[in-house]
Amino acid sequence: MSEVELEKLADAAWSLTEPARAALKTELSRRKLVITLNDSAPKKEEPTKIVILRRYTSAPEALVAKSVLDSADIECFLRDENMIRMDWFWSNALGGVKLCVREEDAEAAATLLEHGHPDILHEE
Repeated sequence: MSEVELEKLADAAWSLTEPARAALKTELSRRKLVITLNDSAPKKEEPTKIVILRRYTSAPEALVAKSVLDSADIECFLRDENMIRMDWFWSNALGGVKLCVREEDAEAAATLLEHGHPDILHEE
């Protein structure tokens, strides 16, 4: 292995077994390289919390709302959309099509959806 490859391996030493870590230390000392082994695993980010922003009885309404958020670069998705598209009768039982966003984006997304669309479009 090259020195660069050994450095990368030493940086991920936390993922190695004890015999592999010992072999790596031996190889580094044999080559007289001063590279320290990283024994701590990288911190895991907490999973993003997803919240239901709105519920819609029909898929077309939900798709319009989703397109508004998509155009504002707010990540979102629709839950139960396919089930309700297949059989709209399930809408009440499932609680409608749910528009879901990340918790940190919920306030901005709600503000966008509250503005709605203008009744009359004016040409300039």
